[in-house]
Amino acid sequence: MIVIARNLGHEVADLGTCSTAAVDYPDIARLVAEALQSGRAERAILICGSGVGACVAANKFHGVRGGTCHDTFSAHQSVEDDDSNVICLGARIVGPSLAGELVRAFLNAKFSGAERHVRRLKKIEEIEAEWN
Repeated sequence: MIVIARNLGHEVADLGTCSTAAVDYPDIARLVAEALQSGRAERAILICGSGVGACVAANKFHGVRGGTCHDTFSAHQSVEDDDSNVICLGARIVGPSLAGELVRAFLNAKFSGAERHVRRLKKIEEIEAEWN
């Protein structure tokens, strides 16, 4: 995923594990959220077994909008409609070739800015503000 992101012209910061040993995905999600919140990153890729656990953890942080994606439509639509800044992938579900396609779709997508999507994001921000 790092090579794909770099080939698309993105600067990459690898915040993950450097081994095959098991790690706790909430710890990595925290590092990703901090990078997004501080402005050190605009988008992120999180990977765990199913993609779901990492997504749940990431979405607990203010300003993080992540989606678990297993198809290219979801990967680009999450950005275009929901202004997602994190794609969560399941390593046990998505093979390397498809994962590359998903990352490309996610990183190449742009938020539409359509009024209905802006309105919905504002409501999400209001919900976050209530609980933070």
